Amino acid sequence: MPARRRLLAAAVTAAACLGTQVLTSTAATAADEVVSRGVTIPAFYNPPAALPAADGTLVRSEPLPLALSLPTLHGPLPGSATRLMYKSTDSNGKPVAVTGAYIEPTARWKGDGPRPLVAVAPGTMGQGDQCAASMGLEHPLTFNGQTVSVGYEDLAIYRLLAKGAAVVVTDYAGLGATDRLHTYVNRVDEAHAVLDAVRAARSVDGASVTAGSPVGLFGYSQGGGATAAAAELQSSYAPDVTLTGTYSGAPPADLTSVTRAIDGSELAGALGWSLNGFLQSDPALKPIAEAHLNTAGKAALADLSTMCVGDALFGYGNAKSTKWTTDGRSMSDIIAATPALQAFLDSQRIGRLKPSGPVRLATGISDNLVPHGQSRDLAADWCRKGADVTYKAVLLPNVGSALLNHFAPLLTDQGDAVDWLSDRLAGKPAASNCRTMPLQP
Repeated sequence: MPARRRLLAAAVTAAACLGTQVLTSTAATAADEVVSRGVTIPAFYNPPAALPAADGTLVRSEPLPLALSLPTLHGPLPGSATRLMYKSTDSNGKPVAVTGAYIEPTARWKGDGPRPLVAVAPGTMGQGDQCAASMGLEHPLTFNGQTVSVGYEDLAIYRLLAKGAAVVVTDYAGLGATDRLHTYVNRVDEAHAVLDAVRAARSVDGASVTAGSPVGLFGYSQGGGATAAAAELQSSYAPDVTLTGTYSGAPPADLTSVTRAIDGSELAGALGWSLNGFLQSDPALKPIAEAHLNTAGKAALADLSTMCVGDALFGYGNAKSTKWTTDGRSMSDIIAATPALQAFLDSQRIGRLKPSGPVRLATGISDNLVPHGQSRDLAADWCRKGADVTYKAVLLPNVGSALLNHFAPLLTDQGDAVDWLSDRLAGKPAASNCRTMPLQP
């Protein structure tokens, strides 16, 4: 069995034998707890009424038990985790509480210089608070008959920890923190959450990382868009966070293209998350949306707002937005015909700014969920701006499933992505291939 498959099998087995936790439906045990699809969200995730002024300031923290953890003489493997809440700023310039987790690794950093820090931006988890990646570290599998959530980002996190890098994971604005809806694929909200997670990690009690630690970003799919946007916005939003390297896998850089692709796919529920996020970011769009959505469409958006990926696959897999609209048009057609909606999607375009530091952008050539073409266009856009880009076209066959075409490169390329980022954190120069980028198939 190839090494990658052995590692994946081991991770799945470990989750099943050691860390799988089946959560049962419970009532809230405190006035400030929230129950989402039968899962009690701990009171920790309820933000205070007032937040600190400075972005990246820790609001609160507490120990976070890792479900997949082994005791050793030198401490628990892969490390000791801390649950975080920190202050960030949303796309409207308003303060927002963001949650996440910091993991101090047991493994020694073998590179030169101080231990590096990697900010992991999770891929699509859903929109319900119970889907947050920080909860996935404690409960790799949540299944209670009402919700299904899998902490699939744990594999990448553990691989980075094994390299000796400290890891901070963001839950993004509104995912975990219970005061608002998650603004799914909002590039500014996600970029700010990633960069502020780096700032917050530096002030965690017992953290070995400092302002002098090399910083890397790591994300795939939604996470790839978040790290791409963070690399673009770093110089203006977080000049104190110097990026040593950024991995952006399958980034949804052009939401007009992505919206069209996910409609009717296995992950059609992501269309509902996108629309919900748009309305959270810009309430002025709500009357426009309500004018086009029929009863079924409004019910779907409300339902999806509490769902994780597993729920959406079962409940809305292959759903078509033509069933959600008053005139039977698709949401893509309505967006194209509505200037305000098109302008909002256009404002989310990634690729108009030069990213800071070297970037590795990878995309599967058969990915038709987050279309390969628009991801490659992002690499080309960055190259034209003089960015240091390592572009990787992941050569995998089209297996007939949009979801598998998108998910397979996450696993097959992950080891190379971790190695590339580790080399940047160790001070090795990147080798841009902008001049020899593979042609788009």
